[in-house]
Amino acid sequence: MTTIAERLAAFASQAAELPDPARLGTVKCVFDLMTAAVAGYATPNALAAREVAREAWGAGPAAVWLGAERLPPPGAAFVNAAAACSLDLDDGHRAAAGHPGAAVIPAVFAALDTTAADTGRALTAIAVGYEIGVRISSARDLKNVPTTNTGLWGGQAAAAAVGVLRNLPPEQIAQAIAIAGQTAPGQSATAYTRFRGNSVKEGIPWAAANGLLACSLAANGFTGPIDILDEPRSFAPGTLLDGLGTQWHITGTYFKPYSCCRWNHAPIDALLGLMEQHALRAEDIVAIDVDTFGRALTLGNEVAPATLEGAQYSIPFCLGVAATRGAPALLPLREDSLADRAAIELSSKVTLSVVPEYDAMFPAAVPGRVRVRTAAKTLEHAVLAPKGEPSNPMEWDDIDAKFHAIARGRLASGVRQRLRHAIDALRDGKIAPLRSALAANAA
Repeated sequence: MTTIAERLAAFASQAAELPDPARLGTVKCVFDLMTAAVAGYATPNALAAREVAREAWGAGPAAVWLGAERLPPPGAAFVNAAAACSLDLDDGHRAAAGHPGAAVIPAVFAALDTTAADTGRALTAIAVGYEIGVRISSARDLKNVPTTNTGLWGGQAAAAAVGVLRNLPPEQIAQAIAIAGQTAPGQSATAYTRFRGNSVKEGIPWAAANGLLACSLAANGFTGPIDILDEPRSFAPGTLLDGLGTQWHITGTYFKPYSCCRWNHAPIDALLGLMEQHALRAEDIVAIDVDTFGRALTLGNEVAPATLEGAQYSIPFCLGVAATRGAPALLPLREDSLADRAAIELSSKVTLSVVPEYDAMFPAAVPGRVRVRTAAKTLEHAVLAPKGEPSNPMEWDDIDAKFHAIARGRLASGVRQRLRHAIDALRDGKIAPLRSALAANAA
């Protein structure tokens, strides 16, 4: 009997040049993920990841982005993924309820430093990683899984991508998918912990490194539970296999204008829209009522978070920052926001409620509605698709503006220009300039 992992691996090993929409979508994902890594490079989480990776892996051939250091590929993938997901600015996919890019793209770029592959093969590998990762995640009953954390499936996505890049035979790619799935970070506390503002978050760096390790293990004869995806009570076979090879999920990627959990974005958009439309000031607001879906209430939602991670998982606090400081203060959230008394005061005026109509939309949508009460009136606005969803997209110019907003002040002018030109080269079919630019020191 042919297992589902083997059928996915057969698709992956036969994947050829991408059609134009998928190719351009993949370049857009690389551009956005690079921007997220620039934003997160100097965070405490990323600094800790680099320090420990040196101890754990030692020197090697794969580039640490923006740092002019080199580590073995799993170490470089771990470090670069940690930077990319540190500020919750990385891409996501609605069907997966998670973030494929921060695992897949660092893994592929790390593997490129030890693999002879052209630009087309690299982009195909990334798209295949998204495809298989999104299918695995969305094949679960996302309303009932204990957590939707990306670390549970991101390693399988990375393993599939790296397997394609390295031209592994399908039987080895299948084993890599099985190994990565069986050894994925457990994320066991996510469903109940009161400390969502921790550095582990979704376990994405571990998934990125694990995908590379799984490929190397499979190539050396190591095996996993090859029927890992064959339990219909856990994975819907049709979601895993229907349309395989005829569509590309990477074209459905969403992008973030704010560095916080995607579940916060619709209320933020709604609040900012009301404030602009009615010329509201933060001091005019007496209370904010938010209608949302049930999963959003599992976030920490701290009124006064002590960490940036806690802020990223707090709808009330992000609304407080948006109202008092404006949208630029969320691109990205900064440490000084945590002590902003005005933001905290407004955060304390936010009430969250689950409404059945929105709960029924999740995970296909992450809607939100806000009612802003002032001394004189109550204003209401609903957002069903926050900015960045495929139905309300961030276009190429939006991604470009996001890059410049992040890079300005974080990168030297010459480095910023070099990275930006390298993205244009990638659109033209040349990946070498981007690899070179990412491998250079950011100073």
